[in-house]
Amino acid sequence: MAGNWTGAVGSTTGMRGALSDQAIGVLAETFRGNLIRPGDAEYDAARRIWNGMIDRRPALIARCAGPADVMDGVRFARQHGLPLAVRSGGHNVAGTALCDDGIVLDLSGMRGVRVDPIRRTVRVQAGVTNGDLDRETQAFGLAVTSGIASTTGLAGLTLGGGVGWLMRRFGLTCDNLLSADLVTAEGQLITVSPDTYDDLFWAIRGGGGNFGVVTEFEYRLHPLGPNVVAGLVLHPAKHARDALRFYRDFVREAPDALGAIVNLRHAPPAPWIPAELHGAPVIAMTVCYAGPVDEALVELAPLKRFGSPLVDTIERTRYLSHQRLFDPTVPSGWRYYWKSHYLHELSDQVIDVLVTHAWRDTSPLSYTLIPLMGGAVSRVAPDATAFVGRDGAHLININAVWTDPTEDDEHIAWAREFFAATEPFSTGGVYVNFLGNEGEARVRAAYGANYARLAEIKRRYDPENVFRFNQNIAPAGTT
Repeated sequence: MAGNWTGAVGSTTGMRGALSDQAIGVLAETFRGNLIRPGDAEYDAARRIWNGMIDRRPALIARCAGPADVMDGVRFARQHGLPLAVRSGGHNVAGTALCDDGIVLDLSGMRGVRVDPIRRTVRVQAGVTNGDLDRETQAFGLAVTSGIASTTGLAGLTLGGGVGWLMRRFGLTCDNLLSADLVTAEGQLITVSPDTYDDLFWAIRGGGGNFGVVTEFEYRLHPLGPNVVAGLVLHPAKHARDALRFYRDFVREAPDALGAIVNLRHAPPAPWIPAELHGAPVIAMTVCYAGPVDEALVELAPLKRFGSPLVDTIERTRYLSHQRLFDPTVPSGWRYYWKSHYLHELSDQVIDVLVTHAWRDTSPLSYTLIPLMGGAVSRVAPDATAFVGRDGAHLININAVWTDPTEDDEHIAWAREFFAATEPFSTGGVYVNFLGNEGEARVRAAYGANYARLAEIKRRYDPENVFRFNQNIAPAGTT
């Protein structure tokens, strides 16, 4: 057989939707990647993703080696009436990369990156992570907006929009997308761009994985690095109210080059934090300046001067290093539960809510991130792409994080209570990549005024809702 079939005979006995050896054998004849079934030595490792809360058991995990494998996998799922999930980075908090009793198309091994430094573009396969992309593009002093953890998959990031340090200067990740190769619900490979399948090209820039399996992306690149001015100032939580008021005023007229995230948490055991502060409640104001070093030092001087910071790491540093700053606090396998929405502003009322709830967290691993929006993000019309969350000044993501499954209820309750307290100050929208399994109303809030148009495109290209393991948009005319 051409494919690497590691399945054990009869290994799916008793499972709903079990696949016969004969069916797997037919797929394996042309499949270049690996086919993994329950009972195989690799199975348990292959079905693990970033969020340790997710425990699902697919009937088949198809590790794709290229677009042809993806095409065959989609057709196979339809032929056998199987649920179909798509895994790229496996970093989605809702666990949409996995399904029970169906087939998972695992694209995580497709990690090719090809930079064209003359045209300032890059072509990226669907399994590439933020870290992979940054490593290759920084070799040429180029970059595109990517996420804030190097282990996050670029595919899901792009399809949901793409929030990151560079978005205020260069736009969201999806705003820099030039074209994409996509496998449709019929198993056909097409290229979508402003000139071909322009409706699909519009939809995949913020509409999630509803419309097909993207196997390759092409992005516009921008000059940046290898050095930037970046880092954080750390203040004790007892000064958080004053710090947040200062921060609000500091960023209000900030240049587009300033990327900023507030982090409310207990100090992690990082080597650059004194040991006596480990575990202490703190507020971190973290920045990355996507502009000239001399300009950055001037613009960031007020932030460095404010108060008496416990730690100040803001300095000239490699962009690659800064992109890995949050990695140690978001390892694979921990349990994660998120609640998120956009905020109109950091008003005094909002600040009071933040200070009241952030350090009531029930786990020392939990934290609250507040990325600064605006800049280039807000200058794109809300209907120019499927991504609609362009009117909020700030994005809040309440992250309950823990390791013991017996403690699920108490940590989830903290996140929900905190979220409810901030809800009166929300725009009503939510960043789809920060959305958990929260029901149809929240999905509609994520897509906002673009929902009806997205549903019509879904009806046109995926009327049977083959691609439904996502923040799902039902095809127009269905319920």
